[in-house]
Amino acid sequence: MNKLIIAAGTGFLGQVLVNHFKDKFEKIVILTRGKSQTIDGIKYVNWNARTFSGWENELENATVLINLAGKSVDCRYTQKNKKEILLSRIESTKVLNKAVLNCKNPPKQWLNSSTSTIYRFSLDKQMDEIDGEIGNDFSINVALSWEKAFFKTETPNTLKTALRTSIVLGKKGGAFIPLKTLAKIGFGGKQGKGNQFISWIHEEDFANAIDFIIEKEITGMINVVSPKPVRNADFMQKLIKAVGFPFGIPVNTFLLKIGSFFIRTEAELVLKSRNVIPKRLLENGFKFKFGDIDEAFHDLLR
Repeated sequence: MNKLIIAAGTGFLGQVLVNHFKDKFEKIVILTRGKSQTIDGIKYVNWNARTFSGWENELENATVLINLAGKSVDCRYTQKNKKEILLSRIESTKVLNKAVLNCKNPPKQWLNSSTSTIYRFSLDKQMDEIDGEIGNDFSINVALSWEKAFFKTETPNTLKTALRTSIVLGKKGGAFIPLKTLAKIGFGGKQGKGNQFISWIHEEDFANAIDFIIEKEITGMINVVSPKPVRNADFMQKLIKAVGFPFGIPVNTFLLKIGSFFIRTEAELVLKSRNVIPKRLLENGFKFKFGDIDEAFHDLLR
């Protein structure tokens, strides 16, 4: 494959993808809010994710475009932050649509971030791409608006895929780092009632799934999650066992909401039950290396 563009590729997920694809593409270009430079053969090009400034020329003759842009949801949901969370996703997607349409030779495939949080809170039904039920709250409406902005503009020469990704567990970033820290200092008990499901995926399976989607040219919405969602209480119990701590103090909903306020985040990120499965990946023949949470923890803590 010739050329990969990753919009907003300097964060945790971007680096996971760069490490995976660095020997599979002749050229990798990262669109970043940082300065334009080349490091270790990777070209970094400045963009503001809203307007053209020359970065759009990089899309010419690209094989694959992956867009990871969007303000982190790990913050307090103030009106200002809510607006930024929404606009950062919509504006970057819209300007990329314009850029793709302006290309003489546009990217063959475009994979755009979305989220498995698009499905409703569920303690029973497993949500797949066909029968999954969409809910109605701030996070869900952001996801719906995001996908609408992505698919509304038709790009006749570019295949489109929305990546409904869950929590990605990695050694050097993402949610696993603070969870591991909590478990190591004794606060690895259940969070809230503990019956809520966590949909997750190991970083290696995440990268392999993206590779698979590109290879198979799978379009539309696709859940990028492991096949086995885990209840919060079980997830935390397995984690404290994996880190070798003798116990885990539970954190009830009240304390979780107070703690979330002080660390400037939202309790919803932990309390929502995300019970999502990767039906389309499995039906297309994707094989998970870490389909079980015990296997994932064992690898991540090596």
